[in-house]
Amino acid sequence: MDLRIMRYFIAVAEELSFSRAADRLQMAQPPLSQEIRKLEDELGVTLFHRTKRQVKLSNAGKVFLEGARRTLSQAEATIQSARLANEGKIGEFAIGFVDSTEIVMTIIKKFRERFPNVQLILHEMTTAQQLQALDKQEIQVGFTRSVSSSVLFSSETCMEESLRVVLPEDHPLAAMPNIPLQLLADESFIMFPRYLGTNLYDLIVSYFWGNGVSMKIVQEAVQMHTIVNLVAAGMGISVVPSSMEGMKRSGVVFKKLQETTPRIMLFTVWKADEASCILDLFLATVREVTSNSITEFILD
Repeated sequence: MDLRIMRYFIAVAEELSFSRAADRLQMAQPPLSQEIRKLEDELGVTLFHRTKRQVKLSNAGKVFLEGARRTLSQAEATIQSARLANEGKIGEFAIGFVDSTEIVMTIIKKFRERFPNVQLILHEMTTAQQLQALDKQEIQVGFTRSVSSSVLFSSETCMEESLRVVLPEDHPLAAMPNIPLQLLADESFIMFPRYLGTNLYDLIVSYFWGNGVSMKIVQEAVQMHTIVNLVAAGMGISVVPSSMEGMKRSGVVFKKLQETTPRIMLFTVWKADEASCILDLFLATVREVTSNSITEFILD
């Protein structure tokens, strides 16, 4: 039994007239009568009591009408959902990110406003974890601090920023507007493990080394917000991307460095062979936000 026959039956049941139902369906009456007879034969029941003057629903017809309406409504809803999914307007979409920078949250907010029926699943992960998750299709897009040279991944620059030194608010250097690297030579640093972000780790260490300072790393933490919290606890100081100032964490201060810092990149990364309408719509949102806000999100 197909949906077309369901529609035929409902039209006759609502009109209680084969001629009016045929007009409503824009078809001739004899083929409509034949289809209803075939339906009755298939079901083994009488759906209509017919006389020369009137058409009435049988008890079986009344029950079948309720079920036919539900079935047709469910089928139409399913078809609509499938079309929306095909257009990327419904479904699930998993996103990885290294830290909750303002630009990432802006992108997510704008995408949710435009496509409220897409369920976003957010995962805070290191760059290495995101690349693994992308490869396993556990996430569909990531925001990372470095990119892979593998042809498996595609990437675009999402944001540029600089470095900040983060100090406990009662640190002797906290009152200075910007801090020379040489004054940090004897400090104890908190960093993330190198294997979780080789490019960024090496960039920071090389920056200090190039300015005559060897970093004394005494503590490691995986996530940037954990590093900032450890600084607030007096465990040491750290160097973080400037977007981390958005945390507005009490107990710490973020300071510019006197020497020119290298640019820190945030990348949008996805699986090169990923074919997804939701991914296309999400990347379009990323590009719109980054292009419209380029001066706002390049942090000095």
